[in-house]
Amino acid sequence: MSFSTWLAFFAASWAISFSPGPGAISAMASGLKYGFRRGYWTTIGLILGILIQFMVVAVGLGAVLAASEVAFGIIKWLGVAYLIYLGWKQFRTDAAPVAVEAHDPTPFRIHELVLRGCLINITNPKGTVFLMAVVPQFLNLAQPLTMQYVTIAATLCFTDLVAMGCYTTLAARILRLLRSPRHIRWLNRGFGAMFILAGTVLASFSHNK
Repeated sequence: MSFSTWLAFFAASWAISFSPGPGAISAMASGLKYGFRRGYWTTIGLILGILIQFMVVAVGLGAVLAASEVAFGIIKWLGVAYLIYLGWKQFRTDAAPVAVEAHDPTPFRIHELVLRGCLINITNPKGTVFLMAVVPQFLNLAQPLTMQYVTIAATLCFTDLVAMGCYTTLAARILRLLRSPRHIRWLNRGFGAMFILAGTVLASFSHNK
């Protein structure tokens, strides 16, 4: 991959990473509930999900998923159900203000946040299909593909780490300003509704798109 090709992909990666979607919603929800330092673990899970998706595409399984109505449908509806479930849980969460400092009494388990972020990305078949559509445009088939895949994956991970960090920080800053239980309740309902909307949009996504 030439430097100019990488620069083009680097620019595209920022647009990809900052585009609103289930990952951004999840990052903001974690920032709202746990603050930046704790909520950022969700982003680590999101990155793991991206890497898993990328490996699926790199080894050719993405083409199988795109060609198979059954495989695509199973993954799509698992993603839909998971997003709606997250929305329902967020919608019904308590309205107690959450402290951002390390003394936050809210139950906090790193592995749960990482797993949650990972599942959000690996159960989103639109991400796999999107990678299949975008990545080949930047590959030079006359050169070894392994390092090109590594470069593309590393670039995507970097831009997503920054983008999701921005989303998490945004929610954590809002959390510092809004202490009223009424405000927190409506924010939780808003994030819950966004998760459910993301699941609904995913349900309408066709593998031919």
